[in-house]
Amino acid sequence: MPSYKLTYFNVRGRAELIRLLFATGGIPYEDVRIGRDKWPELKPKTPMGQIPILEVDGQVYCQSMAIARFVAREAGLLGESSSDQARADMLLDGGAEVGELLKEVVLEKDASKRAEKKKEFSEKSLPHFLTLYEGFANDSGHFVGESLTWADISFFNMMDFLTAEFPSALEGYDKLNKIIENVKSNPGIAKWLKERPVTDH
Repeated sequence: MPSYKLTYFNVRGRAELIRLLFATGGIPYEDVRIGRDKWPELKPKTPMGQIPILEVDGQVYCQSMAIARFVAREAGLLGESSSDQARADMLLDGGAEVGELLKEVVLEKDASKRAEKKKEFSEKSLPHFLTLYEGFANDSGHFVGESLTWADISFFNMMDFLTAEFPSALEGYDKLNKIIENVKSNPGIAKWLKERPVTDH
């Protein structure tokens, strides 16, 4: 089996989806977490001057979604057919767009502007997104087929961040709540959620 070494800061951030995918697949890896003070030294040694990076038997890869897709493939979580994989990719890309809108809210420094952006997000962008995705989910609590794919795990990861800002976001979305429960009940993820380091985000 290849050896995997994932390097990122000691936060969930852009690496947490990757960690969740490793956990789902039961794939052993080294979870390296660096302090911010070590980043200037490491940065010029990375392929594109950014992290996370994944080292696989000496080969180093960057870009969080490229790494996540690689790990999802290794874990058999991309989807069974090319059509399933395209659907999963579509849902991940749509989620990423909403994630960028949420980032604008979280990173806004001006308190009044942040309140305005948060209100607009909670009243317009978020309900629109969740209503769409409730329609994409099936009765068994999956986005693609009848088993977990990285689309389900990515949605769970995003909602883990999102519900910290909007605790009641998923109220009334039965299928989406079922997806969350299906992901949390995976033995590898359940173990990871219990044992992962406690961080702010």
